[in-house]
Amino acid sequence: MRILLIEDSLRLRDLLCEAIRSVGWKIDAFATAQEGRIALNGAEYDLLLLDLGLPDEDGINVLKSLRSAKVRTPVLVLTARGAIDERIVGLDAGADDYLAKPFHNGELIARIRALMRRAPVTSMPTLEFANIQLDIASRRVTCAGAEIALTPSEKDLLELLMRNGGKVISKVKMEHAFSEYGDERSSNAVELAISRLRRKLEGHRTGSSIETVRGVGYMIREESA
Repeated sequence: MRILLIEDSLRLRDLLCEAIRSVGWKIDAFATAQEGRIALNGAEYDLLLLDLGLPDEDGINVLKSLRSAKVRTPVLVLTARGAIDERIVGLDAGADDYLAKPFHNGELIARIRALMRRAPVTSMPTLEFANIQLDIASRRVTCAGAEIALTPSEKDLLELLMRNGGKVISKVKMEHAFSEYGDERSSNAVELAISRLRRKLEGHRTGSSIETVRGVGYMIREESA
């Protein structure tokens, strides 16, 4: 799962990034609304963590513009504005949940998981392909009830493949999904991760295989019975 954080406090950004990464999720963090908008235009995110008190634009305006543009990404508002009327304004503007500062990181993670469980179809709580199941919130991968032990990066690649089952995904897109903003990985890193992922899946009856489309990228397909 990939999360976008727009928060102007450097210390809070660092703390939140550490908490998010500790559960195996990726996070791109920015200090301004402008930077956040650029990130949203260049990548797909499963969730937006949005501070309202941004230096260049009020977070409510950011939220309203996203919803006006039909962006359905779940939004969890993080703010020091704890008054009930201000929370109502945020929820009416299109927020999916609201967390007042200060908060415990454990509650933040729990709220993110809850949002993922009720997210729209484009962010299904559980992905299924052939005999593989991937729980988006918990990041647990199973095959016929048995858990498949994968690293966070391998889970990210598997999720991308499963979301595009039967379709070829370019190496460029995989490199982007395999990294966080500003930390692009090489095609060799993706190839190594795909190789490790293949070996781990081969130890289970997944009913699927990852194919290399030379010069283009990779795809996952269901195996014939």
